[in-house]
Amino acid sequence: MIDLLVKEQGAGTRIWIAAGVTDMRRGFQGLAAQVQTALEQQPYSGHIFIFRGRRGDMVKLLWFDGDGLCLFHKRLERGRFVWPQATSGTVSLSRAQLSMLLEGIDWRAPLRTAERVMSV
Repeated sequence: MIDLLVKEQGAGTRIWIAAGVTDMRRGFQGLAAQVQTALEQQPYSGHIFIFRGRRGDMVKLLWFDGDGLCLFHKRLERGRFVWPQATSGTVSLSRAQLSMLLEGIDWRAPLRTAERVMSV
């Protein structure tokens, strides 16, 4: 789903994590205001903005698809979303890192399951 979203938005789409915690009761207006004030970005830019709740088991993604603001909300039944230790600011992710984040995988240090084969 995320790959389709990013492809639709284009190659210049950035994925931003809002460091720290966000009140998950916030909706479109509250998150758009946080994008403008705390992240110093434009919510209608087409970039994807990710917010995490206090317990760490919920995230919300906010983006503008060209017609209106969209809001994606995910709650993990087990585990927590990995988040930067910083309490303020932003972190930019790649599509692969976002996919790992949404699966509950530690995107900061993913481990391979096998050794790489190097040809000479």
